[in-house]
Amino acid sequence: MKRITFSLLSFMVAVAMMAQGMVFEPEGTTLEQASAKAKAENKLIFLDCFTSWCGPCKKMARDVFPQEQVGAYMNPRFVNIKIDMESEYGAPLAKKLQIQAFPTFVIFNADAKEIGRFLGGSAAEEFLKNVEEKSKDNSSSDLQQRWQQGDRDPQFLMQYLASLNASYKADEANAVAEAILEGKEETFAADSALCMIFMRNITNPFAKSFIYTAKNPAALKAKIGEMPVDMKIQNVLANYPRQIIIEHDGTADLDQAKFDQFVALLSEMNLPNADHYRLNTLITLADKQKDYESYIKYIKEYLGNKNLDADDMQLARWVKPFSDPASQLPQKAEMKKILEQRLADIRSGKRQPMTRVGNMTLSRPTDQLLEMLIAAMDGKMPTLGN
Repeated sequence: MKRITFSLLSFMVAVAMMAQGMVFEPEGTTLEQASAKAKAENKLIFLDCFTSWCGPCKKMARDVFPQEQVGAYMNPRFVNIKIDMESEYGAPLAKKLQIQAFPTFVIFNADAKEIGRFLGGSAAEEFLKNVEEKSKDNSSSDLQQRWQQGDRDPQFLMQYLASLNASYKADEANAVAEAILEGKEETFAADSALCMIFMRNITNPFAKSFIYTAKNPAALKAKIGEMPVDMKIQNVLANYPRQIIIEHDGTADLDQAKFDQFVALLSEMNLPNADHYRLNTLITLADKQKDYESYIKYIKEYLGNKNLDADDMQLARWVKPFSDPASQLPQKAEMKKILEQRLADIRSGKRQPMTRVGNMTLSRPTDQLLEMLIAAMDGKMPTLGN
């Protein structure tokens, strides 16, 4: 009788486990702790990389993970963990894993070595299909080992790059792309495949192929068009300051050596708007440090630079620290004067208001946006025409 009762209870527990959604380890569980449990239970590790502000992350947690079919597949096979990639533990892990979009789902073996990854929200069926596909060891660790051991065979490099692109590992993909383009800086524009590698994978402004292209863009522009090349150069230079500003535990510091190297590189490239990237870095740093005296100083330097032109939308972004009517920051009045001067320039015809940003048509021209911002800083709401 006892045996029957025990068997019945075991069966009921098994049924209960099958009837629930994904079971995640307690909040705060680290990858190292998950690895220890995965070894003990002979399972893989599933990591949900999320942030508190990510809409698709919340949708997956609300609509997909709780489904019975998802739990029935995931729970017997995986130690499931969720880590906020902006938490004290998650931020350095995100950098190590090269997580740049959310949600990203990473699958590891029990030793916490990555097997595969995929990203983005989806329905339960597609999610499970992706999990199954990415749980198969695609030998990415073997490819990484060959790379680290110095293998630079052209066929291998192309194979490894494809694997990295499939895993969204931008930093490693850049390094492999640099190796592929090594010695071809002046000629790769004639090869469509190499052009694609440059456009997709080169993210390092110090890459030889990038420096050459920034100085001599004509050949690549003739191959793929002027706008894509200009956008590529702008994006690489605009994103690099993320590596210059070091954030940790709510503080922000400047890596002075990297900053000096970046400024020297901009000077070497002889770009007419080189100061845009230098000053934007310093403005961003001052904002993160809440050093609003320096913040306004650099904004004024930007506006006074004859080679630069901050558009109305840029001004709107700069006003954010002062937008709260209750703000008592002494620099608030100076920011308000900057907006009022821009509005006066538009009213006098010296400048034209913006009605579009890229391919997007604005609901109102930017002179009305400036009016709203000025009024908001005073705690008022303007009456705008249709």
